[in-house]
Amino acid sequence: MKIEIWSDIACPYCYVGKSHLDTALQQFEFRDQVEVLLHSFELEPDIAENSGESQHAAVMRKYRQSDKLARETLDRATSAGKAVGVVIDFDKVITTNTFKAHRLIRFAAMEGKENEMKDRLFKAYFSEGKNISDISVLKELASETGIDARLVLENDLFSAQVRKDEKDARLSGIRSVPFFLFDSKYSVSGAQPISTFLEVLEKVWSENVPLRTGTQIENGCSDGVCNVNSL
Repeated sequence: MKIEIWSDIACPYCYVGKSHLDTALQQFEFRDQVEVLLHSFELEPDIAENSGESQHAAVMRKYRQSDKLARETLDRATSAGKAVGVVIDFDKVITTNTFKAHRLIRFAAMEGKENEMKDRLFKAYFSEGKNISDISVLKELASETGIDARLVLENDLFSAQVRKDEKDARLSGIRSVPFFLFDSKYSVSGAQPISTFLEVLEKVWSENVPLRTGTQIENGCSDGVCNVNSL
């Protein structure tokens, strides 16, 4: 079985959703026969590396929410993370561009460590307040994961792979993340519960029939998904 995941490091529900899927896979009898592929997706590809914007201000801007609604949006994401042992501290988050980090993940895939690299970047961004567009920070995180990424980060390597992932997402109509595609046929959108992922894994494994799960997505970052900014 092949599972493809489109997600962005700056998306809290991508962090939570990946954690849910990882837990479901640990409980899945045939987990050793499941291949997970990570694809790049930027929620805000045009945001500056030195935006200086707080997460609260970013939510107000992106989703046209009031001060109160923006705080509630962030609180929901924080609570979702806490429920699965994921620390999300929006006061620490440095709002920045994620393109270089996505390039690093694509390189890590060549080393067989894309899963570890993605997890390390999530933690660095949401829990530790690290600037994941800073090359020196990315080099350090890569080194911690057992990867020498100096050549990749100091040049424009793996940019084409990131852009291809994003183009494929657009052509497939993917506008919110996380988005999970099972065997190129069955999709799950959002940070669905662990039980839902287990159900999908078992059904996809045993049945060769289409399975759709998830909910209609509204503009915003709540209820398990983050959307591309609507202008």
